[in-house]
Order: sequence, then C-alpha cells, then structure tokens
Amino acid sequence: MIGSGDTGGSGEDLLIARHFAPLATHPGALGLSDDVAVMTPPDNCELVLETDAIVAGMHFFADDPPAAIARKALRINLSDLAAKGARPLGFLLSLALPRRSGRATADAAAAVVVDDAWLAAFAAALGEDASVYGCPLYGGDTVASPGPVMISVTVIGAVPTGTLVKRSGARPGDRVLVTGTIGDAALGLVLRMERAGAEDFGLTAAERDHLLSRYLEPRPRTALAEAVRTHATAGMDVSDGLAGDLAKLCRVSGVTARIEVGRVPLSGAAHRLLDAAPEHLAAVLSGGDDYEILCTVPPERLAAFTAAAAAAGVPMTDIGEILDGQGAPVLLGQDGLPLALDRASFSHF
Repeated sequence: MIGSGDTGGSGEDLLIARHFAPLATHPGALGLSDDVAVMTPPDNCELVLETDAIVAGMHFFADDPPAAIARKALRINLSDLAAKGARPLGFLLSLALPRRSGRATADAAAAVVVDDAWLAAFAAALGEDASVYGCPLYGGDTVASPGPVMISVTVIGAVPTGTLVKRSGARPGDRVLVTGTIGDAALGLVLRMERAGAEDFGLTAAERDHLLSRYLEPRPRTALAEAVRTHATAGMDVSDGLAGDLAKLCRVSGVTARIEVGRVPLSGAAHRLLDAAPEHLAAVLSGGDDYEILCTVPPERLAAFTAAAAAAGVPMTDIGEILDGQGAPVLLGQDGLPLALDRASFSHF
C-alpha cells in the first residue's frame, strides 16, 4: 500500500514520501501514512468504480516522456467516468517498476529506464492532472517487477442515485453520437510504428504533431458528463475502436445500428493522411485510443444535448441510428455499401 505505515525508512517509503505523498491532498488519504484511505460518498449519490492499467511496450513506448505516461494513465480512466455521466472523486495508483532504478528491462520495446528524474516528472504531471480534474490521490501500491513497467489507476466517481448511464439503455430510433474526432490516435500510432515522417503522407509538421499528441495524451471529455447523464440513454468511451465499441454497446442493449462512415468526424490531419493512404481507414474505425464519448440520444432530446455540448465546448457529431434487431452494426461507406473490416476493435488476446 502507498503509505504502508512502516516508519523504517525503506526505499519504497522514501520513494512514496518524495514523489507521491505531496499528491495526497485530500484528508481522507491520511497523508499516505496508513494502510487504507477513507472516502465519504456525496449525499444521495452512488459510487462509480473504474480501473485500467497501461504496460510499457503495449500501451506506451519506452521513450515516451514520463509526464505523458502519467497523464495517459489517469486520463483513460477519467474518460470512462465521463461516458457514464460521473464526476471524479479520487484515484488509487499502483506501480510495478524495475527492481533496480535506472536499469532497463530485457525487452527492448518495453525498456523504460526508471530513475529519480523519471519518477519526479511522472509524479509532477500526475499531480497537475489530479488538480485540473479534481481527482486527488488516495493511495495505492508500489512493487518491484522483473518485467516491463506497469501502471494501474483506479478512479472513484459519483453519480446521483439511479442516473448512471449504462451500455444497456440504447433503444431503436436513438441517434448515435460521438465527441471530438475519431482515428487521430490510431493514425498517430501508425506514424510511430512505421517510423513515418510527415512527408510520407503529405502531412505538415503541425498535422503530424497533432496525430502523435492524440496518441500520447488523451483528452477525457469530463466537461460533458452532466449532459450525458441528463440526455443519453446509453454511453461508453471509445477506447478499443469506434466499430468494436459500438458493437459492444449494441450487444448489451439488444439492438443494432447503422453508421454512415462519411459522417464520422475526422481532423484535418486525418483527412490528409487518408487522402494519401486510404488503406488506413480501417485503423481510423477500429484502431482505438480515441477516448471520445460514444452515446445514444433519443431524437426528442437531440437539440438539448447538442446545445449542452456546445455550451461545454465539446464538439459533437451525429453519425447514425440505433435499429431494432441483432448483430454487428452496419458501417456504410461513401458509396452507400457496407464496409467490411478485418477486425472491429483492438483486443489484448
């Protein structure tokens, strides 16, 4: 546990005291000096729990800045809360680090060198995001690992009782909406994996930087949580790919959907890359790491929801409709014919 209560001054205790105790600003964290933390739920609210882990060589690169890794670890969890209409209350952090500080792991793809400077930058960025998003550190764990660096964050949020936006609420006739733009992160990963330069796809330096930054640092749509809770019938965040995540939502709701791919919102950088390499459209639709909100809204609530999104400063696009029936959603291309994807979403297994 972060803050094991041991006063022996072990290496773990010193690491916690130096880098993470300053982040534990809520009284319930007990200054990370105990084995547990204490949280009082807000009146008339239910707690919402969410956890995600990121692993070096799988979710981030060894040479990614530690500040960006910290932001990604927290923000992907905050994205889930936002899609449920929940506000964050705090988080727990677990770190699995190489046993010897400053020594890389055997796998070159996951060879993160963790030293005091790395931890300082990681903790500083985590503290900044904790403040910005109103989500303080309550505790967690630090362990040695013989393998790659692993960072697990558990966020605790709250919603007024009975108002959680689940995957299971979509109904025929609902409109399907997404925030922001889709596919930027997946295309950013293409640039990283293929070591492609801006010139390879006719991208400007600013467009290339945009795609790379969307992969590196997600932007959780926390400003839209209240509007989602008020107007949406079902919702989730797009983490594993638009096509696959919509299929998950439809399956749990017992419905299907029809999506017009030409209406899926793309950034200028994504448009330019696809003009040069249209074969990457599949990555846009199924690659994941967007961390945008995917939700369904009844037609009679659409105007109010769109207005609330505009007031929150969150771009929102209507891309299709929920239909009666079963089976995977149909993705209609520009020619009006269904598109076939080799895979609908990212999968670990």
